[in-house]
This record gives sequence, structure tokens and C-alpha cells, in this order.
Amino acid sequence: MGILYCVSTPIGNLADITIRALDILKTVNTILCEDTRTTKTLLKHYQINTPTESYHQNSTAQQAAQIITRLQSGENLALVSDAGTPGISDPGSLLIQQVLAAGITVTPIPGATALICALQAAGVDISSFVYLGFLPHKKGRQTLFNYIAQETRTVVFYESPHRILKTLTALKNCKRNIVLARELTKIHEEFIRGTAEQVYVELFKRPKILGEFVVIIHTSPLAPLLIGEGNDEIYLVPR
Repeated sequence: MGILYCVSTPIGNLADITIRALDILKTVNTILCEDTRTTKTLLKHYQINTPTESYHQNSTAQQAAQIITRLQSGENLALVSDAGTPGISDPGSLLIQQVLAAGITVTPIPGATALICALQAAGVDISSFVYLGFLPHKKGRQTLFNYIAQETRTVVFYESPHRILKTLTALKNCKRNIVLARELTKIHEEFIRGTAEQVYVELFKRPKILGEFVVIIHTSPLAPLLIGEGNDEIYLVPR
């Protein structure tokens, strides 16, 4: 019986990968990728020549069954997402469930995850938090915003650049502070802090909004302004 390794990969900076993860990627029979083109950039950087195959949100039940058969025959496979930890807001979570249901071992190989990176530097209370993944586009969206407004714990979710202004508009009546994290681990890594309205104004004046966002809703005091060479952070402190 083989093993399915869930391997965390960098979310931006290619150096953010563990030695163990590299060893696994070198030694498994095949790497299952959300997008083989994205994964091959990482593999080329570390001179890894392991074969790759696609496994994504549009993969069929037949493909999953074939993967399980290969594992049962003794192959070791690695599952990776385009960036971060497979299974977290990622189509690999369904495959993991199916593999476990077949009695096959799933081994996590830890590493970078956008939500944890954002929380590390957000400066908010993370003794307990609620993670919502990607918010629904339509059905149930307003219900979630109502829930967020009433929740006392820190709330974390992901949002796309073309929906972030709409989301901030929906959060303007929420009497809590917000931290937006974008381009994490990359050259233009940025944290924006303030009320929903203040953060909205900051983004609205930009000619183009780029990068996926980690949105953190919290009741902690806002961090003070930090001034220093090379500081990419923006703090929008309430008046």
C-alpha cells in the first residue's frame, strides 16, 4: 500500500519550502498538481524531475478512482496545490477524503499557508479564530456578513481582487477593525489596517488592485504606525 503525501509549497517566495517537502517531491512516483505549469516552476528551481499530473476542481471521479488504485498497488504520490497547503480551500480536500475512505495513509508535509502567515503579522487576538475560506459569490453571502458582524472572535477569509471593494462595502456597518494582507512573502507584501471604510478608501484610489487578499476582522486595537526603511506596511488608524 502506498502513501499520499500532502505537500505544502511556497505561497510566493520559493525559499519557503521545507527540506522534508523537497525530499518527498524528489522520491514519490508522481506529483498530483492543481496546475502542472505552476508546479513545474518550483520543481525546475530545485532541479526536481519527478513526473507530474493534473488533479484539480474539474477532475472526474474516475481520475480519483485511478489515483486510489495506484496507491493501493504501492505507488507513493504527492498532492500539491498551486501555492500553500493542499486541502485548505483547495480541491485536493475531496481527494484526501476519498483516499482515507479507501483505508490508505495520508501524510501531511507542513509548510506555508496564507491564512497563518497573515495572522502571524496581523497584530490581532488569535487565541481563537474562525476561518471561512472563500466566501460564496451569491447565495449565502449576506448571511455570512451578518454572522461576521455578530461574531466576537477574529474572523479570517480569502477574497479576490475583483470582489474586495464589494466585500468592504458590505462590511462598512460592521463595528470591528480590519486587516487586509496581500502579496504575502513577495516583494510587495502589504498589510492594510483600519475600519472597512478607511480600507475601502485606500484601495479605491489605487489605479489597479492586484493580489489575492486575506481578510481579517477583529476587535483588537490597531497597531501603531511603524516607520522605517523598506517598510511596505500601511496603517489606517481611526481618527
